Amino acid sequence: MSGCLNLVSVGPGYSEHLTEAAQLALRQSNLIVSYELYLTWIMFYIAGKEVLTTPLTQERERAEAAVSAAREGRTVSLVSSGDIGIYAMAALVFEIMKEHDTFAVKVLPGVTAANSCASILGSPLSHDFATLSLSDLLCPFQWIEERARAIASADLCCVLYNVQSERRQDGVYRILDILLSGKSGETLCGVVKNAYRPGQKSYITSLAQLKKQKFDMLTTIIIGNRFTQKKRDWIFTPRGYGSWPGAVEQELEAPPKHAVWVFSGTSDGNEAARQIAESGRRIVVSVAGEYGAVVGKASLAGAHFVSGRLGVEQRKELMKNSSCRAIVDATHPYADKISSQLRVLSEQLCIPYVRLERECKLHEKDVILCDTAEEAAVKAINLGKRIFLATGSKEIETYLQAAGAENCQWFLRLIPDFEMMARAVNLGIPPDRICAMQGPFSQVFNEALWRNWQIDCVISKDSGTAGGAEAKLKAAQALGIPLVVIKRPGVAEFSSKTSLKYSSTTFGQDIISSLSQLGV
Repeated sequence: MSGCLNLVSVGPGYSEHLTEAAQLALRQSNLIVSYELYLTWIMFYIAGKEVLTTPLTQERERAEAAVSAAREGRTVSLVSSGDIGIYAMAALVFEIMKEHDTFAVKVLPGVTAANSCASILGSPLSHDFATLSLSDLLCPFQWIEERARAIASADLCCVLYNVQSERRQDGVYRILDILLSGKSGETLCGVVKNAYRPGQKSYITSLAQLKKQKFDMLTTIIIGNRFTQKKRDWIFTPRGYGSWPGAVEQELEAPPKHAVWVFSGTSDGNEAARQIAESGRRIVVSVAGEYGAVVGKASLAGAHFVSGRLGVEQRKELMKNSSCRAIVDATHPYADKISSQLRVLSEQLCIPYVRLERECKLHEKDVILCDTAEEAAVKAINLGKRIFLATGSKEIETYLQAAGAENCQWFLRLIPDFEMMARAVNLGIPPDRICAMQGPFSQVFNEALWRNWQIDCVISKDSGTAGGAEAKLKAAQALGIPLVVIKRPGVAEFSSKTSLKYSSTTFGQDIISSLSQLGV
């Protein structure tokens, strides 16, 4: 007599997530093979039956036992949580089976972690997405890293399984770094532990903030794409191609050949680009967003602009195919990730790299210096109750999630970019506490704004003269309020780097002279 092997998925565990087909298979089986923990949720369906269990790491032994019993003519259920065909036992059974086996096989689908966790968070997987297991027990970690690069380059939503174990502590942070190379640090993400089980916990955060968290093997992470949004306590990714802003993207126009690529987004970066163009060199100006392109085009008529947060691979291909002659890094002093990326590209493409380094203008005797945004948040909360953030929108979550933040009122200044303003509001900054204007700002303006809002502490960055650092300091001193300043991040050195410090009047000529010396 031919046996029957049921490959049964029990989902998160409770009966409401167990399909009727799975329940029927369990009732009809005379042998249940499982890891003991999975039986916790199906005892009602297997009372009085023969049960065989093995430890967590003995998956092959369980599969062999189930196949052997089915060959003997028995009706067997091999049980797995989630979906047995996703990172689970079904594949092992098909490996072990022989072509001449005659027993029946039924694969009974279930609710996998991607589904259950997504439902708790809202609807983050409503468009294309990938799943990635971070366990390297059955797959080399370099393969996992390669797949993460593909996910980052395509900006796919993704679900991370087997996130962090006692043995694998650092792997998840390596993967998050890879994802950050192609995705914005502000990308919305969700973290779920014990989905639909006792002790269930979940929260919404950003991709950048994930690097500061600890996880375990009972945790699943869902990472959105650039269109993922937050509404009330949920996140969702719009489903349609035509109805979401920016979804229908035009193909990037081919940049001019043999050009100097200026990575800008700052006023002095645009001025450097203008002077390089006037020296007779072709230029491509790369900026992070459309707002930067609008501002840049106003002063650089006719220049070729590349805007948007491109993944590192797409940026590399554009520069390679257009025979880029040199990289001029005129990004913000705190844009350390893009600066590091540009230096790596310089090495890989064997092209010169020139960095415009703004002079530091703030010193410890005048301000309260901090190494991180977390430290700045703690200092500011201890110093004031109406705190002004002159740091942009990047670290809003850090400040609002700090201990004691709920006892403070937070005020923010950022550029008039709709997405940045919407993000700030979604994170909890009331619209009437947001000043959306293009800087830099004078001492008089800062004083007037902070006096009107009754600000008693300011958090800022040392963005140099061009970024209005001195004006902020003088305004804070005039009002007698503390200025908490986050130190500039360090960026690793690369052999092809040519570093320039500049003044407000000569930096353009310094760059042109350096390019000439490099044969560009």
